[in-house]
Amino acid sequence: MRAKASKGERSFPFLQINEREQKPRKRGLTEIRGPYYSVVGRRYLKDLFETMGNYIDSLKFAGGSFTLMPNKAVKEIIDLCHKHDVLVSTGGFIERVLAQSTDAVRQYVAECKKLGFDIVEISAGFVSLPTDDWLRLIDLVRKSGMKAKPEVGIQFGAGGATSTAELEAEGTRDPSWSIAQAKRFLEAGAEIIMIESEGITENVDPWRTDVPAKFIDELGTEKLMFEAADPNVFAWYIKNYGADVNLFVDHSQIVQLECLRAGIWGTKSLWGRVVTYKDNA
Repeated sequence: MRAKASKGERSFPFLQINEREQKPRKRGLTEIRGPYYSVVGRRYLKDLFETMGNYIDSLKFAGGSFTLMPNKAVKEIIDLCHKHDVLVSTGGFIERVLAQSTDAVRQYVAECKKLGFDIVEISAGFVSLPTDDWLRLIDLVRKSGMKAKPEVGIQFGAGGATSTAELEAEGTRDPSWSIAQAKRFLEAGAEIIMIESEGITENVDPWRTDVPAKFIDELGTEKLMFEAADPNVFAWYIKNYGADVNLFVDHSQIVQLECLRAGIWGTKSLWGRVVTYKDNA
């Protein structure tokens, strides 16, 4: 069943599209990448949110880009996101902070809270971190009043645009180990797990499509968000797991992604085939 939007919510309200839950959503979440590959400032985001803000659930800073920006600019971006009901994530920069000291980690978490971040992503793509230490970090973030969002994957050295050859030399982990970790993180209070794309759909040929299937089979789609910053990748996730799969994409891809979720546009293999059923009876 497709729902009609009431007059004023969007243009062309008489045209039927796939129904989307209102924010805050529990499924069909979309996180967009903020500043990293391109400059994303307050004025650009204002335009983005005024046009597509209803479909954006969170914004993720990448590569620790916020540490290079004026404090005022970071705060203005965070405040603008909150104005449009968009949560703000640190991205996985904490693993760089971990290489310094325990005190630096505590200061980092405290500063994130002070600036207004909602989510602290906890990743270990470039460092080897015991699972119990992950759990302590989750606890620290939650006690600080923010959401902890662990990022897990099967590829060591993921997350920094490392070449395919270098990643192939590193090899990949057994997915069952990453799934077991993710279960422990959820039990410790993490609400959702980010799945790193490298080794699954990025820098690998053929894609390891068995890996997301195993994660979903063990944990369900609502507890997982898949990194899919490539149109072919997010189209594949929607084709195989439906319009309500949680995805992380680049800020430049939000319109294309939402056209697919809404079922109004798509490639030949998805044209008119992305549908949803919401029983409101």
